[in-house]
Amino acid sequence: MPLIPEEPQIHESAQGPRATPASGRTAPTPRPVPGPRPAAPSRPGRPGPLRPTPPVQRTPRDVVPAKPGLSGPATPAATANPQIQLVPASAEGALDAAEEAVDLLLDSGRAPGDVLVITTGAQHPWAEHELSFGEASYWAQLDAGDDVFYADAAMASRAGSRPVVVVAVNGGPATAAATALPLAHSQAGALLIVCGDPQQINSVLGAGV
Repeated sequence: MPLIPEEPQIHESAQGPRATPASGRTAPTPRPVPGPRPAAPSRPGRPGPLRPTPPVQRTPRDVVPAKPGLSGPATPAATANPQIQLVPASAEGALDAAEEAVDLLLDSGRAPGDVLVITTGAQHPWAEHELSFGEASYWAQLDAGDDVFYADAAMASRAGSRPVVVVAVNGGPATAAATALPLAHSQAGALLIVCGDPQQINSVLGAGV
């Protein structure tokens, strides 16, 4: 009789509880498995390194305002000695050459208000159109300073200075070019473009053209 209870006790302790309840109680064991899922805090750690990256991208954006800053100081520095470009053209084609030069300037990023065009002969059609409304309307365009301004040699002195001056030597008396070219050179802040006969231009501005 005592042998019988001993045998079931051995089976219950060695095989019974370890096999059956272990298999039955294994169901609670996966429950701690969702417990390690709190390892997900590693994900909030990922946005952490991503946050320092945006400031890295913001800093180069701050460099962009430096570009207009460069154009600002360059204008007064170049006022004393602007660059000079000569575009060979006949008196009949000087105005068209000047228009092409203006288009290239605007396409390259120059603001329209940076450009002044001077003609030694016939006025530019734009100037004729604006003057048809009276001189007050014409000079108001200059004061606005937001578009290319066209003036003939007689009115060029009143046009003031701009970063870029384009001169079309499109005829007129010889004194017109002799007066307009030196004046345009003094009015150009950074660049002077002269469209016309190279010999005539060199005789006025010198071999530096």
